[in-house]
Amino acid sequence: MSQTPVTDVNGASGGGSRPKNPFARVWLFLKQVFDELRKVIVPTRRELVNYTLVVLVFVLIVIGIVSALDWGLDRLAGLVFGGGAGA
Repeated sequence: MSQTPVTDVNGASGGGSRPKNPFARVWLFLKQVFDELRKVIVPTRRELVNYTLVVLVFVLIVIGIVSALDWGLDRLAGLVFGGGAGA
């Protein structure tokens, strides 16, 4: 039966291949950051406008739902506990 090396959550192997020098560790970290940044795909202007509009519409819908719930619960509390001193 063969055994596979154990990897942690981040995908690093447990073999201790990490550099011990703090400057080498920082350099490795920065190298990995730039490698990941090269993979980023920047959206086109049209995509950015579409994403922005979708987010704004979604926010407006959530605002409407929260406002309706607030108004409805306020009315319900008014019925249950009375109109208060001014009513």
